[in-house]
Amino acid sequence: MVKLPIYMDNHATTPLDPRVLKAMMPYLTDQFGNAASRNHKFGWEAEEAVEEARRQIAALIGADAREIVFTSGATESDNLAVKGVAWMYREKGDHIITAVTEHKAILDTCKHLEKEGFRVTFLPVDSKGLVDLDDLRKAITDKTILISIMTANNEVGVIQDIKAIGKIARERGVLFHTDAVQAAGKVPFNVNEMNVDIASLSAHKFYGPKGVGALYVRRRNPRVLLTPIIDGGGHERGMRSGTLNVPGIAGFGKAAQIAREEMPKESAEMFRLRERLRTTLERELDEIYINGDLQRRLPGNLNMSFAYVEGESLLMGINDVAVSSGSACTSASLEPSYVLKALGVGEDLAHTSIRFGIGRFNTEEEVDYVAGRVTEVVRRLRELSPLYEMAKEGIDLKSVHWATEA
Repeated sequence: MVKLPIYMDNHATTPLDPRVLKAMMPYLTDQFGNAASRNHKFGWEAEEAVEEARRQIAALIGADAREIVFTSGATESDNLAVKGVAWMYREKGDHIITAVTEHKAILDTCKHLEKEGFRVTFLPVDSKGLVDLDDLRKAITDKTILISIMTANNEVGVIQDIKAIGKIARERGVLFHTDAVQAAGKVPFNVNEMNVDIASLSAHKFYGPKGVGALYVRRRNPRVLLTPIIDGGGHERGMRSGTLNVPGIAGFGKAAQIAREEMPKESAEMFRLRERLRTTLERELDEIYINGDLQRRLPGNLNMSFAYVEGESLLMGINDVAVSSGSACTSASLEPSYVLKALGVGEDLAHTSIRFGIGRFNTEEEVDYVAGRVTEVVRRLRELSPLYEMAKEGIDLKSVHWATEA
């Protein structure tokens, strides 16, 4: 028996793993000290919890624990990475390279910096959602100080060739930041193997608590320096002032440890469930399209467009299933997804897209239920669609001249 509602929006956030909650509880109750209080037991306990989490998170990404800077989440980490580099290296150059499909935390930060006089190149992507490496090479100038390309896209789950991008950046002496928020804990991600200098992470994307993130900042070869965006007590080696969220950080560390230990098995299971969902929908329905590269993709991501069906109507029809019709951070707007538009998906199809995010706690029974519900609702909505009927009769809808009122 499937328990409703079903949660299948694991790119927006993930449920807290019970093992993570257990690791957090002492710091929410008896061990409530401030990690910056260095002169009594309460502070020492808090500091040790923070340092243990630093080691666990560093181990997940192949870093040194001293390279982990705690923040309030991915948006702050992205801001600190991009603004921190821009302001620190302004005398060296004023040019930043990113991609049009980045998260708004990167795009809006870059737009903010443009107002301060920085120049930003927004690279296009191909129909699969991938950046062209030749475009990247051509965009680099002697004034380029930062390349920021996300590891895995939050909407279509497409994984960029981070190792190759990092190699290009390293060869040209340009710092490389990646928003690794959707990738870390789900697919192998090693900052040294991938030539990454700075990386953004967030606990709540892999079964940790909300409101806590981290920024990996390379200490050597090259040593990266950042201008802080928050001033105060000089916490986190001067890069991010503020009293640390000890319970959240302890949970973040535990989530990283679990992800590192269980990733091979878990990724394979998510991939199996995603493919079960995909193949069922493709067998039962026509005129459905996968957005983004199917091979270079997060194992739990399926972003699909259902032609001749309004996305919002489909969402309402499957209201016992939590999915997304775009990125959670932009879904307040009814504009078609800027990520899908960048991939060249037409406006009509972009409006019909659904993002399924399969996670650790989803089951085969849930996947089968969701496939059945989506199939049922899509068929019902298409029965009401004159456009679908015309398309089935072989009428080229592009050639139809619609009557409009004067």
